[in-house]
Amino acid sequence: MSDEANSINAALPSLLKALDECRTSLPATNEAFNFITGVLKSRELNALVNVHSQISNRVNDDSFHPIVSNGLQIAADVLDLLTTRKNLSADFEEICSLLKKPHIQRLLDAHDAVAQKDYNPRLSELPPDVDKDEETIKIAQLVKSDEPLGSAQSAEPIVGATIATDEQTGKYVVARVFHGGAAYRSGLIHVGDEVWEVNGINVEWKPPSDVLKILQNSEGTIKFKLIPADRKLGHCESKVRVRAHFDYVASLDPFIPCKEAGLDFVKGDILHIVNQDDGEWWQARRDGDRTTRAGLIPSRAHQERMILRERSQIGKRADQENDDFDREEIPTYEEVAKLYPRAGIYRPIVMIGPPGVGRNELRRRLIATDAEKYRTPTPFTSRPMRPGEVNGKEYYFVTREKMEEDSEAGNFIEFGEYKGNLYGTSVESVKMLVGAGHVCIMNPHYQALKMLRTPQLKPFIIYIKPPAFDVLKETRAVAYARSTFDENNSRGFTDDEFKEILQSAERIEFLYSHLFDEIIVNADLSAAFEQLVRAVNRVENEPLWVPASWVQ
Repeated sequence: MSDEANSINAALPSLLKALDECRTSLPATNEAFNFITGVLKSRELNALVNVHSQISNRVNDDSFHPIVSNGLQIAADVLDLLTTRKNLSADFEEICSLLKKPHIQRLLDAHDAVAQKDYNPRLSELPPDVDKDEETIKIAQLVKSDEPLGSAQSAEPIVGATIATDEQTGKYVVARVFHGGAAYRSGLIHVGDEVWEVNGINVEWKPPSDVLKILQNSEGTIKFKLIPADRKLGHCESKVRVRAHFDYVASLDPFIPCKEAGLDFVKGDILHIVNQDDGEWWQARRDGDRTTRAGLIPSRAHQERMILRERSQIGKRADQENDDFDREEIPTYEEVAKLYPRAGIYRPIVMIGPPGVGRNELRRRLIATDAEKYRTPTPFTSRPMRPGEVNGKEYYFVTREKMEEDSEAGNFIEFGEYKGNLYGTSVESVKMLVGAGHVCIMNPHYQALKMLRTPQLKPFIIYIKPPAFDVLKETRAVAYARSTFDENNSRGFTDDEFKEILQSAERIEFLYSHLFDEIIVNADLSAAFEQLVRAVNRVENEPLWVPASWVQ
């Protein structure tokens, strides 16, 4: 039993004892004392306390929380999907019949109300029984709660909306209604509604501080008298999911209109965008979050301006990378969707990282676990075939003119010249491996990411990251790692080479970290390989978030 439940069970006997002790000192009749004592001893009150204790125990159990709070909407979506299909089986026809029944829909509606904790009393809109020249007045009554409603200068938590002064009229209007909050659930308060009275007090022309005091001092229910906006915004939630490419802490943002209404998140979080009506501030939840009220996050346009502003203040680093960094693409949010694995068709595994970080050894170990399943694409070259080589095994041998022609046509993922000969990996060779049921393993240069990350290839990109300098130096010395910077001599890495690895890693992260699906720090090769195997298994067996265009 929870501590709260125990304290409630002990409260009634304690109250009875205290009542008996002060019976002679309180100015009350015996009749009043007997009445109170009878109520506290009644079976009905004790039964209610017992029910409360049982509910408290269950609510503390995580499994008691609802999985979704929009069951009725999900049922409607299922019906829409099934009714478009022809030749449905008997099972599907029975599902359609059940979901159309009024009592099932009311059951789902009741479930959603409980899941959203929609217990607030409300008054329906009054019929407009007035002259045409008079303004319609709407009354909304909500229970005060720990949800934002404040003026433009403050964000006192009240009922799940914000009010602000209209710049043209000078009157108070509802600026934002938070999805899932009390105002949203009531269906009575809409963006643009003019606030005329609060708890019977006319707020026209009052300073914001006075309006805020009225809200703060209100207890229980708050009664709003509103002039409805000409245009009502619907309550239909967006189904857009995005991956955040930056960290955000609302309390540190000087521009957010309501700090308490902000939603904190970290880079890589999947966010459900429920409202994008405001060009500067979106409403969102973390995907799968059990909380019902959405929070404010900066819009894509707003965040892009903030990033450009920050870069202009810290220097021109991005300008120095104009050879391989498209500055028009500023990473903020990326719309994503779930990609479900398909039997026999595997996503390519692409490992990116600085030279010398250990990608080749990780690839070698992975292929060694199942050489038939894991394959690397056969590269093309313009150099002459050597004795013992077989065309299509080590390389595809083609003419220099053919390689240059294919390069101009964009057929190579990566392409370059070494010692007078051309080398390249073609897009088609990757597609051939995937089509043959193999897992294509690649370690390309990071500049190849833009050619690789397409809806046709759908790669899973793993960034192999070096540890800090001291750890990098120590672990490579213990493993007797040979330098990859010296082709002519077998020797260990120098300190300058370790620093070059770290500088290259920093550059890769700055340019392309928003494209990484997984990050593996290669401090210990065995641990890094285990993480690699887990990631590859997850790609093969679990639905994962990918750019929405890959699914559409």
